[in-house]
Amino acid sequence: MAARVRIPRTELDVHPLCLGGNVFGWTADAPTSFAVLDAYRAAGGNFVDTADSYTWRVEGNTGGDSERVLGDWMAERGVRDEVVVATKVGSWPERPGLSPENLRAACDDSLRRLRTDHIDLYYAHRDDPDTPVEDTLGAFDELVRAGKIRYVGLSNYSAERLSTVLTLSERHGLARPVALQPHYNLVERAGYEDELAEIVSSADLGVMPYFALAKGFLTGKYRPGDAPPDTSGPMASARAGGAVAYLDARGERVLGVLDEVAGAHAVPPAAVALAWLAAQPTVTAPIASARTVEQLGTILPMAELTLAPDELAALTEASEDTRLAG
Repeated sequence: MAARVRIPRTELDVHPLCLGGNVFGWTADAPTSFAVLDAYRAAGGNFVDTADSYTWRVEGNTGGDSERVLGDWMAERGVRDEVVVATKVGSWPERPGLSPENLRAACDDSLRRLRTDHIDLYYAHRDDPDTPVEDTLGAFDELVRAGKIRYVGLSNYSAERLSTVLTLSERHGLARPVALQPHYNLVERAGYEDELAEIVSSADLGVMPYFALAKGFLTGKYRPGDAPPDTSGPMASARAGGAVAYLDARGERVLGVLDEVAGAHAVPPAAVALAWLAAQPTVTAPIASARTVEQLGTILPMAELTLAPDELAALTEASEDTRLAG
């Protein structure tokens, strides 16, 4: 099985692929989600990412749906101690923002849904400019000292705000964030590499990129000349419209190199895209989700896939955004 990686400044050793829980209770019903989780665990997986807001926007759901599925699975299988659980707070309208009052209430709600007494990694899902950073950090620190969470993370933070949070946590001796969850993948590089990577490196943060497969584009499912995907109806891919937006000249170059490298290693393109991401400086474990056990099988090979320097270079060159040149 794949060697585990340690999230910096923690005692958390995790599988190189963080399994995204956004599909649990949405495009994967509870039995299918259990099957995916079983297969992930059987492959050595131990790192699952969810959020209290998953998936309140879906008709028939109320929010907290993914956490409930994950909590039920851990309880039924008796595997809570084997799983590093990451969840998030702050973007669900029922529990909005990062005020101390909301953090306390939302954390207790998540603990109940997850059927556990602690959360391993608790992210601020997005910045809350209306709450003083010191207040948010104080509440996170309180939750750490109470044993309800082990470590704090941040998601969707700008470079400026990330620096502010890190500075204030150290100045006031409060629980310091150990992880960042940014939007970063082979075709979405500039925002992270140009603005966040240097801060992350100097602060020794773990990085778990989301949309690691560019809404499905990097699976190779969407190709030039294909009929436009059907994005309507309950069984349609909820991200297909976003994926096809990458089908420009650069996207075609990336797919071509992905196919070549995937063929050389006899693995799916998705595994190559995730292996490229995992090989980038500062990245700890990319996040990718799977609606079915079959989909999981296309991403799991990344954990034991080591790309040669020339393969990494070819992918990096193909994905350079020439639109930004000059």
